[in-house]
Amino acid sequence: MTQTAMPAQRPAPTPTEWRSLAAELRELYDEVADLLDRDQVEQLPGYFTDDCLYQVISRENVALGLPQATIFCDGIRMLRDRVLALRETQVYEPRHWRHFVTGVRVNAVEGDEIAAQANVLVTEAMSDAEPTVLLVGRYRDRLVRRDGRLWFRERSVIYDNYRVVRSLIVPV
Repeated sequence: MTQTAMPAQRPAPTPTEWRSLAAELRELYDEVADLLDRDQVEQLPGYFTDDCLYQVISRENVALGLPQATIFCDGIRMLRDRVLALRETQVYEPRHWRHFVTGVRVNAVEGDEIAAQANVLVTEAMSDAEPTVLLVGRYRDRLVRRDGRLWFRERSVIYDNYRVVRSLIVPV
């Protein structure tokens, strides 16, 4: 009887590798937050895999297992379409956002996938009003390393707000 070789499993990251990965994630989160703050939303799909899932969903819906998301993009084409719709069909008052990302954590490394999370606060400033908190919550992400860099396979923005005060028109 012959035995089939089991695929080699990667050893768990060392503490140094874990810190290095956390720093790399921090840099990625800051880079994405900066491009959104500069209203460069067209660049956002370039951070996601083709089979990505991107959603903005309330904490309540997550807790109850309800699938209704405020923004839901299943695949890179839907994410690109969201950006295209934002630029070409939606009419909205100009606004400026600031993303504050804290508490970046690597939760697990399983095969080629990294589970991570971070806290997020997004403020919005419009020309005729004081800045407001648009959204507060957390990112819950699954990432993969390809071509020497990290890509989002899944990004769930889970917001704690009772409601989103103004319309949520852009990815956060």
